Amino acid sequence: MSFSLLRRQRVLAAVLLVPASAPALAFTFGGNAALTSDYVWRGTSQTQGDPAVQAGLRLAGDGGWYASLWGSNVEFAPETHASSEFDAVVGWSGALAADWALDVNLTHYRYPSTTLDLNWTEANATLTWRGIGWLQVARSNDALASGDAGTYLQLGARWPLAETFRLEAAAGWYDLDAYDDGYAHGLLSAVWAFKAPFELRLSAHATDTAAKRLFPDLAGTRIEAAVQATF
Repeated sequence: MSFSLLRRQRVLAAVLLVPASAPALAFTFGGNAALTSDYVWRGTSQTQGDPAVQAGLRLAGDGGWYASLWGSNVEFAPETHASSEFDAVVGWSGALAADWALDVNLTHYRYPSTTLDLNWTEANATLTWRGIGWLQVARSNDALASGDAGTYLQLGARWPLAETFRLEAAAGWYDLDAYDDGYAHGLLSAVWAFKAPFELRLSAHATDTAAKRLFPDLAGTRIEAAVQATF
């Protein structure tokens, strides 16, 4: 056997052994899907009160880092020609202490079908206590693609009433520099986990008069029903 052939065999053997000895990277995949009677976001309808089909995928790695992609149909003013929304998210989530957890992420909202530039990006942080209560803070220098800043705050809680039934409630405030104004909204949801991984959700949404002034016909009081699944 020649020296060059022996050297090639040793290199090949080393290459084959490296994957076996290298630490494996652990990734987990998940997703969600929903059919809802109305896509309501921060108290306002994104579909003019019409139904929406929604789905998302999530890839999580070691150390709490994750990336996700979520999509839904939308219906804005006719001149925007917007019919779809895709949210791309990169972030980190993990435990801070025995009772506290934190999720921080960057969310990019994209509307590929529109003829206008409606895309924008937002930084989010959500602090959760015992999986029961949460505080969310979000900030963007281009809120709603307006070119001006916006800050969103939400305080929420969930109450398990039975093994398959729970209530959820949240109150939010959205301060929008583009309008020199802000608005408040609230929601109350009843969730029935009737058969894993499926759930039925019935939500009542309400906004203040400022929201009705800023977003006529999209804000106010409305009921949303949805069937959703997380896997």
